[in-house]
Amino acid sequence: MSNSREYLKEFDVQAKIAQAVTAAINSRPDDPILFIGNYLIDLSKKRAEETMMAEIARMKGPEGFDVIIVCCSNLAAENYWQQRLEATIEQVTGAAGTVLCVHEDWNGGAGNGLGTLYAFQKAAVKAAELKGMDLSKAMADGASVALYHTAGKGTRMAPLPGAENNNKPGVKLPALLNVGGEDVPITVLECVMRQTSSYAAVRKGRCSVFWGDQIFVPSAGIQPSSKPADILAALRPMPTKEQWEAEELHQYGLIAVDARGAATQLEKVTYEMAMAYLPPNVERVGTSLGSFSVDAPFMAALLVEFAPELAAKTATLDSDPHFWMPLTLKEADYVAVMAKKKTAEAEARAHYARMAAFRARFDPTGGVLLACVDVGKDTYWWDYGRLGLYLENNALLTLPSAKAEALRTFLGITARQHANVLSGATQADESAVLLKCALGGGTVGKGCVLVNVSAPYVELEDCILVNVTSLVPIRGKAGLLYNVVHQASDGVLDASDTVRADVFTPLDAPLEMRSKPSIDGGQVWKEIVQGNLLSFEDVYKKNLVLDVGECTALATAAHTAARAKLAF
Repeated sequence: MSNSREYLKEFDVQAKIAQAVTAAINSRPDDPILFIGNYLIDLSKKRAEETMMAEIARMKGPEGFDVIIVCCSNLAAENYWQQRLEATIEQVTGAAGTVLCVHEDWNGGAGNGLGTLYAFQKAAVKAAELKGMDLSKAMADGASVALYHTAGKGTRMAPLPGAENNNKPGVKLPALLNVGGEDVPITVLECVMRQTSSYAAVRKGRCSVFWGDQIFVPSAGIQPSSKPADILAALRPMPTKEQWEAEELHQYGLIAVDARGAATQLEKVTYEMAMAYLPPNVERVGTSLGSFSVDAPFMAALLVEFAPELAAKTATLDSDPHFWMPLTLKEADYVAVMAKKKTAEAEARAHYARMAAFRARFDPTGGVLLACVDVGKDTYWWDYGRLGLYLENNALLTLPSAKAEALRTFLGITARQHANVLSGATQADESAVLLKCALGGGTVGKGCVLVNVSAPYVELEDCILVNVTSLVPIRGKAGLLYNVVHQASDGVLDASDTVRADVFTPLDAPLEMRSKPSIDGGQVWKEIVQGNLLSFEDVYKKNLVLDVGECTALATAAHTAARAKLAF
């Protein structure tokens, strides 16, 4: 790890030299030293790209977490993911870890703080029953544990989570896994597991908590954890007021690190507020990824401290405002921040006092409790939490950039066309990605990504199609079709500037949900848009009582039956 850091320092120095040389000769472009400056810049860029590809290779290597916990929204999702991950976890992470899927049966939602403790607690019971494993002891003895939160409605991704019957982490991405002898698209959750698996080797004896919809490649390497708790952030030197405002840092949750390495958690604040709240010896600050880890003693202490809430299953506590902020801010500052969250002063002071007492019991010496693990300011970050980002990141796969090549490598797209059955009348642009498609003819233009698509004819440009079967030609530009079975016998399936996602349930016929690439589902969640019969919220409520495994089987059967009608 130290070698990796020295390597990063080396090319960072080269970049600074190259920038200085180039700036010095801007007024003399005919000077031969210009060649040297450009060479150093190119070399620095190339070595940075090589470092990122090395990190991706590590993610796809044989190391992975010993225990994988997935916190699901209901029992049906728990059963679905237990079965799915037992079949794919070694393909995904490179290691055959123990999979423990649980669900959060909590009145009103636990929040990601109590939700983490409850999921660990339930996983411990499941581990004992199914594996004869004492999870807490295993972690104390050095086992690496990863916990993935998948709950949430996915409003900003609508209508895609609806097409997965509220199984938001089951949204598909352009890559293939073998499940039961068949190649099927990989899910967002499985991609997150692949990405985070590289932290396992440096987090023995810890529980690492990750979110199920964002993938990142750290430019600072995989740094170890050494404090009772830590949180991931993209750190940089403390910015000036002008930089703070220009980069709109007030819109992000932030982590500040002082000279001792102690981290302070801040939610969205202005520069003036940050200066008021932060200690004077802050050296670095950065946007928080929210993901954190805790060691075995700290997890055990939290489980004891919040035992009453875990038994009652009624309170809601999140990690940032209820764990890290009261443990790192001054009382007056904490009360002021919580007031902005509409928390009464008496309640905020009582919780602060509780966490101060907890801290004093856990570490009477007053050492560093919460640290920060830097992912680097040049980290690749692929967020699939919004429909627009889903489109943007999938379209990235067709581009010639280093970042696009990194994403293709991460997903395992070694060839842009793979496992297809294409007639001689089918033409595909060299930029297009086609995986497991059966096409009778037509043109797949630039910027297209097609995964598991069957159709007699296509004319597409800048389109994303995932799990689509159509008995008629598909034509369009700049659209998204997702989990669509189009059984009309005439006409065309239009993919122009539109989003369509089909919802399969045992209750009635498949439901076509439509949107547009420019629509944020979170802003129109309760509205009926694009001529739909139901709002996105109505579909969410309808899916709540259904078994995601049963619905997935129905969708698969519908695709299979429709494909059988295609003759080419």
